[in-house]
Amino acid sequence: MHIGPYQLKNNLIVAPMAGVTDRPFRQLCKTMGAGMAVSEMVASNSLLWGSEKTRRRANHDGEVEPISVQIAGADPQMLADAANYNVDRGAQIIDINMGCPAKKVCNVMAGSALLRDEGRVRQILEAVVRAVNVPVTLKIRTGWDRQNRNAVSVAHIAEDAGIQALTIHGRTRACGFSGEAEYDTIAAVKARVDIPVIANGDITTPERVQEVLGYTKADGVMIGRAAQGRPWMFREIEHFLATGERLPAPEVTEIHRILLAHLHDLYEFYGEYTGVRVARKHISWYTKGLAGSAAFRHGMNQLESRAEQLAAVDTFFAQLGDRGQRLTYIEESAA
Repeated sequence: MHIGPYQLKNNLIVAPMAGVTDRPFRQLCKTMGAGMAVSEMVASNSLLWGSEKTRRRANHDGEVEPISVQIAGADPQMLADAANYNVDRGAQIIDINMGCPAKKVCNVMAGSALLRDEGRVRQILEAVVRAVNVPVTLKIRTGWDRQNRNAVSVAHIAEDAGIQALTIHGRTRACGFSGEAEYDTIAAVKARVDIPVIANGDITTPERVQEVLGYTKADGVMIGRAAQGRPWMFREIEHFLATGERLPAPEVTEIHRILLAHLHDLYEFYGEYTGVRVARKHISWYTKGLAGSAAFRHGMNQLESRAEQLAAVDTFFAQLGDRGQRLTYIEESAA
């Protein structure tokens, strides 16, 4: 799969997720098999560029290429300026967010709210494509609500404007993340445009990836929530698509090692105070569904230092038993 001059090693892409797809997580997913990872959303408001949060989101030191950065906003010139700002700081692909359903984003007519105004969509896409000399991609939803699914129309606008890949989440803005994603709209878009189309939404297993690619004829898939605490799923999917066989579940020792490496990256990237707090949700995701994890996660949220977190993680995994065994997940109610 190509995006502009960049040939991805596969068609498995990590979705941009606020508060999740920071540099440590992106790098980890790429190491575990993802072909590309899109950054957290960067605001187009230049007043925010000096903030610590924005500077971290624009930090790509040592990251495996290609480096894709998502920007969000509603003003064409501000988005063009934001694209330039991020290209100057290492972005090799600019992704425009027209898919976020969050109220705080849609209330300022950004994210998926833009799908209600196709004229504005065209202005934004043309302005950003003109502004930078790197590929520009776009993420959208199927439409504003179920009565107004306009993804095909927006896809034509995107292709005409020079967008080089289009990701579609199989829900409308009104759906949020509820209900089940639908793939008919994604299939309809793929049949009508020539640019790469990437399917997103409820893609949780290797089998589902195969089904979605077969049904929609999409060029790739974007995976978000299913990769939280399970970054190894990308190698599992790649293996399944190549062989039709499932890889064995990771061993306890490997999960422990991956989690520890992730935690150390977080502490280094954020500093201890913020790193400990960011790490809490990742530790929760890694251990959710494992025996004894409910009480462990509750206790984890009370710990305030790096040393305490690492010791608690070591103790938890030691209690899982034989270090050579593979993980088996139990229902959360019994955890």
